[in-house]
Amino acid sequence: MVERSLRGFTGAGYDKGRPLLVQAAWFAVLHLVFVKWWFPARWRPAVLRAFGARIGRRVLIRHGVRVHWPWRLHIDDDVWIGEGAWLLNLQQISIGSNVCVSQGALLCTGSHQRRSPTFEFDNGPIRLEPGAWIAARAVVLRGVTVGRGAVVGASAVARRDIGPGEVITGEAAA
Repeated sequence: MVERSLRGFTGAGYDKGRPLLVQAAWFAVLHLVFVKWWFPARWRPAVLRAFGARIGRRVLIRHGVRVHWPWRLHIDDDVWIGEGAWLLNLQQISIGSNVCVSQGALLCTGSHQRRSPTFEFDNGPIRLEPGAWIAARAVVLRGVTVGRGAVVGASAVARRDIGPGEVITGEAAA
């Protein structure tokens, strides 16, 4: 067992990728406008592009979607991101064409070293290959690639690479 001292956390080696002023501007736009139901979905890709995201054509981003750092996001053409999805991209998230990220899904590139007494970061990128489907409330963890046409079923947790065409599901409680 590791004795944890969170006071000693440094985040050593983690670069947020933009100056503090840009980070603050993004968080203001995110919370005041981007996530709101009344903000037009057709404008969301343009807002992300303005903050450095690479976004393809015909991308639908519904209300309530949170993106941690737009400059660490690449989305190809014909992608849907459902209400309340959270793209916690401390590292790069790459989403291929014709991918659906459903309602309430979490793509989390961040983690911590569980054996580190100061709980330092252990982050890694996420890649969703073309045609993948991340179903409602599913979770994709750091360092995972979800293969072409693969499915991460509702409430499932992808903690390893998912092969092309593979389907993983969460276990229902009895």
